[in-house]
Amino acid sequence: MKAFSMQCKAEMIRILRNPYFVFWSLLMPILFYIIFTKIFNTGIENKQEWQAHYLMSMTAFSVMGSAIMTLGIRLVEERTKGWSMFMRITPLSGTAYFASKMIGQTVIHIFSITIIFITGALINHVTLSPFEWMMSGVWILAGSFPFLALGTLVGTMKRVDTASGISNVVYMILAISGGMWMPMEIMPEFVQNFGKWLPSYNFGNGAWQIIRGNSPEWINVLILLGYLLVFMLLSGYIRRKQEAAV
Repeated sequence: MKAFSMQCKAEMIRILRNPYFVFWSLLMPILFYIIFTKIFNTGIENKQEWQAHYLMSMTAFSVMGSAIMTLGIRLVEERTKGWSMFMRITPLSGTAYFASKMIGQTVIHIFSITIIFITGALINHVTLSPFEWMMSGVWILAGSFPFLALGTLVGTMKRVDTASGISNVVYMILAISGGMWMPMEIMPEFVQNFGKWLPSYNFGNGAWQIIRGNSPEWINVLILLGYLLVFMLLSGYIRRKQEAAV
């Protein structure tokens, strides 16, 4: 148990020292939030609702990026450098090693959610009820699991530069098409029809519903669970094929 807790701690420290995490998961979402709520916000009818809406968008954007890119690229780096092979000769089991990554990443997500929520409260005086703050945070944390599974799928790639490039493209497509950068309603109709089936839209929509006093829609939950299952199955299948080839 001590070895497992130390591994979890090590994973969290490594993430916080990772420039990808600092830029994509903290600086970029906060910068976007400031730009799109303090500068490009003219003509918005309900300013307070937009500020809360975009706060949820950028928090979901942050957690999604951390799950896909930080986790995925780190898994590729460890495999290419032989670290994952080295871990097999330690007392820590493979399951415990992988679980420590998931736990470490989840704790970091809690940290990111807290930081960005505080940013919104300080910069724009976003006021939500304690229940809405708590439930939107819980939703974003729970909804991150399909993206963690996608991160493990990215982690099956053979080269770091390939994983970095592909994860960047996937991350941006999901963010833009899922309505995280701008409201889905102002996008072209074909993007709306396509985007509403993406995990990113259903991830964000759950939080958007909560801050409006509603519950996440069942379709959001079902679509996220479907993506979680698909990504887990694909990742597990590829990893078994890779291990069999060694």
